[in-house]
Amino acid sequence: MTRMIKIFDTTLRDGEQSPGCSMNLREKIEMAKQLEKMRVDIIEAGFAASSPGDFASVKMIADTIKESVVASLARTIEADIDQAWEAIKGAASPRIHTFIATSPIHMQYKLNMEPSAVKERAIAMVKYAKKYCSDIEFSAEDATRSEPEFLSDLFEAVIKAGATTINIPDTVGYTTPEEYYAFIEKIKKNAPSMDLIDISVHCHDDLGLGVANSLAGVRAGASQIECTINGIGERAGNSAMEEIVMALYTRRDILNCDTRIITQEIMRSSNLLTRITGVKVQPNKAIVGENAFAHESGIHQHGMMKNKETYEIMTPESVGLSTNTMVLGKHSGKHAFRSKLKDLGYDVTEAEMEAAFAKFKIVADKKKQVYDRDIEAIISKEAVQVPKAYTTERFVITSGNTITSTATIMLVKDEKRIEKVARGDGPIDAAFKAIEKIVGRDLTLEDYKLESVTEGQDALGDALVKIKGADGKVYAGRGLSTDVIEASIYAYVNAVNKMIYAETQGQGN
Repeated sequence: MTRMIKIFDTTLRDGEQSPGCSMNLREKIEMAKQLEKMRVDIIEAGFAASSPGDFASVKMIADTIKESVVASLARTIEADIDQAWEAIKGAASPRIHTFIATSPIHMQYKLNMEPSAVKERAIAMVKYAKKYCSDIEFSAEDATRSEPEFLSDLFEAVIKAGATTINIPDTVGYTTPEEYYAFIEKIKKNAPSMDLIDISVHCHDDLGLGVANSLAGVRAGASQIECTINGIGERAGNSAMEEIVMALYTRRDILNCDTRIITQEIMRSSNLLTRITGVKVQPNKAIVGENAFAHESGIHQHGMMKNKETYEIMTPESVGLSTNTMVLGKHSGKHAFRSKLKDLGYDVTEAEMEAAFAKFKIVADKKKQVYDRDIEAIISKEAVQVPKAYTTERFVITSGNTITSTATIMLVKDEKRIEKVARGDGPIDAAFKAIEKIVGRDLTLEDYKLESVTEGQDALGDALVKIKGADGKVYAGRGLSTDVIEASIYAYVNAVNKMIYAETQGQGN
């Protein structure tokens, strides 16, 4: 009988802690909705006690999500657990996830606590959390560098105190698959109560073994895997959800396990996260990399024409890739556009559809061909827009190799048009400096990238801008246009709007 493995997604908590991967409130809600659409079992919405912004986002996600369990992380501290419960109590299925470090090096140098005190604290806080809800997960931070005998004793105690899930994380990505399998087996042998609860694994990828270790944990009896979309997370990241899910799906013959995940939503989830964070996956990334289903070698192409299974162990369609290329054009109407969005798996409001359609018509007037990836770029951008404190009215750029580049930019704020002129080292630099004059902020350009969404001379330019405000926080903005300067201006203004929105919400981006 096939064993069902629960998928615990921590993209919004552990993943967001990855440098450059922070998200604002609207972006977190959009990502959480997509995770729910994928049928993720547990969504770890954040660390409610870490900041007012995190508390607000966890609460909003808990109040919004109906089909998945919503969890908040909490240290084994009463105040943290109180905050976690306040944030998730509106969830259809709430979970408190509390943790404490258990390795000798962490207990001595980070906690300054004796093992007996750690055990006492863990028991007390699991009991404390249990008064709020029945679903309690307990994690032993840095478990794989902990003494297995100590963990067995500790886990027995916290299970009796009310823990319903025990997480055995490889916090620093140190273990190997064979070692991890034996480690979990040894703990289970000395902790008979482990058979009564869910065993979870949470593996980091410092040695590139995160997914392999997670699967070894499943072989050892784990019934829950903690992971992130695209493998984002602290340092080298977490186990990648798409790799775990497709490994379980593709190799059911030897693993005898499966998940509830709708695999056709994998590509959309990956692309959405990339659009929100601006962090792209490498082309050869398993499952979601742009080369994952590409074949250039003549030998490979010949085999694919005969039988796709010669070089593909899974189909592109199984992860949500479309085989369509040409889709809509400038003569297409709203009905066709709405139908295409449905075919691509997007469930948008009428307002979001109208905004995306208006952008689509602009693009269609400029491009000979509009591809699925163009539409996905447009709808993903529109779906996570923040309120526009500033909008772009017009711009004029003067540039050349014998003159100093000059930009004249006009933005609109509260129906008031503001125009500034600036010079710079090239047209993009001049445009950014003009925008900085308009908003009256001391901004630092942290990163700027420009890529084409599709092929051809009329391809959409996808600009990414990351700016740092005077508060030291970084905000990412994106812009789309067939004109790369226009895309860059849109991206910079979008980043400014995100910064202003974050300030009004009392949270950093």
